[in-house]
Amino acid sequence: MREMRIHGRGGQGAVIASKLLASAFFLEGKDVQSFPAFGVERRGAPVTAFLRVSDGPILLRCEILAPDDLIVLDPTLVQAVDVTAGLKPRGSILLNSDQPPEHYARLVRRFRVATVDASAIAAAHGLGSKTQPIVNTAILGAFAAFSNLVSLESVCAAITEDVPTRAEENVAAAREAAGSVRICAAAELHA
Repeated sequence: MREMRIHGRGGQGAVIASKLLASAFFLEGKDVQSFPAFGVERRGAPVTAFLRVSDGPILLRCEILAPDDLIVLDPTLVQAVDVTAGLKPRGSILLNSDQPPEHYARLVRRFRVATVDASAIAAAHGLGSKTQPIVNTAILGAFAAFSNLVSLESVCAAITEDVPTRAEENVAAAREAAGSVRICAAAELHA
């Protein structure tokens, strides 16, 4: 079983991202479990979503305390919250950031790190507003490319099936992000 945690802020689409990623894995024949955890339910407040994927039945029904992978939709959360709490040694982190992965030296020393400017990609495709882009579909395209756990085609199929509006723009953002992900050279040493 593989466990993932998605960190974001209210309004960025973290919960929808976990559902879409679960759908993509399901399309590939995996058993999945996806669920959110909310604190203060308001726009901009930290939000966490969880995802489990397995080749067989998933019997656990609890929060994920030791994930294999992290997806961080807002880079300011790296300083505001201990997003790496419980992350397994050699775990992977995908950050929505306009900075290269090496900018996060503290993380690069301990984990596989990649970045993608999902905010700029989402804004360019008209997803959300210029000041508050909705980055969830873009980050999932980058996750498919970085993780090699799920295909980009399955991510795009899940978006097409489950996103009620602007599906074409969301798929285009996912595809662009998949081609724009920056992986730290040190991350390959951890693989």
